[in-house]
Amino acid sequence: MSTLWVFPGQGAQQPGMLHALPDAPVVRVCIEQASAALDEDVRLLDSAEALQSTRAVQLCLLIAGVAASRLLIERGHHPDYVAGLSIGAYAAAVVAGALEFADAVRLVALRGELMQRAYPSGYGMTAILGLDQASVERLLAEAEGPVYLGNINAETQLVIAGSDAAMAAVAERARTLGAGMAKRLAMSVPSHCELLDAPARELAEAFAGVELRTPQARYLSSSSARLIRDPGTLRDDLAYNMSRVVDWQATLVTAYERGVRLHLELPPGGVLTGLARRVFDAGQAIAFEGARLDTLDAMLRQEVSRDR
Repeated sequence: MSTLWVFPGQGAQQPGMLHALPDAPVVRVCIEQASAALDEDVRLLDSAEALQSTRAVQLCLLIAGVAASRLLIERGHHPDYVAGLSIGAYAAAVVAGALEFADAVRLVALRGELMQRAYPSGYGMTAILGLDQASVERLLAEAEGPVYLGNINAETQLVIAGSDAAMAAVAERARTLGAGMAKRLAMSVPSHCELLDAPARELAEAFAGVELRTPQARYLSSSSARLIRDPGTLRDDLAYNMSRVVDWQATLVTAYERGVRLHLELPPGGVLTGLARRVFDAGQAIAFEGARLDTLDAMLRQEVSRDR
């Protein structure tokens, strides 16, 4: 049975998320390595106050995903495929062996700073549930002000990005068309649209001095929903994913069509697991979050051995 390990994006963060990780040597080493790379104690980044910062959120998501993955790898589990939603792609690249963890930590710190600096206020993202992509795109085409499609999370679960005023107007129109929900997300940056073209180019310059290798696990891009093996293409995917639409729905479909039947979401949260259950109807989608480690370990062994 092929397995896919997925890593969540911004919005999944939770206060105390690093402190909630299992108390294991491999987790402590991961946190120490991140602290050394930044010359600061990263354990201070997961407080409710600290998580108001885009930089802190993105670093915590990276560290939590890599630390939990290393714990599972130490127990003998390995992914066949990896994918990450937005910032989650960096953890996916590290776990796939394509990017050194210390380099990822420094790049993610810069990524968060660039995004936050570009739009300190007045912009963000809004989720729209209950309308299909064509309907949302028509609303965007009619909108006044900067607002764009940002995420395709499911067939009728989309996220738009832009100015607060433009998003509010689109959300109101969406409700009149029958949207079940149009909710402003806890995001202070308009991610995954052309508004972040300039910060993405600046991040790409920082990537130029970083070594990337061929992934040892199959890396699925959440921007193109395609497999990436070439280090140069992966460099482009990571640097520019902040300004490209996330097509998570297509990424899951690609994984399923390639034979993946076990979907594991790394910390924090379980939102991606809920999305996966719509696609993996003949497989299983589980989340690290909330599961006892021994129970999760047994489940992974059982599911993998069942296909042998």
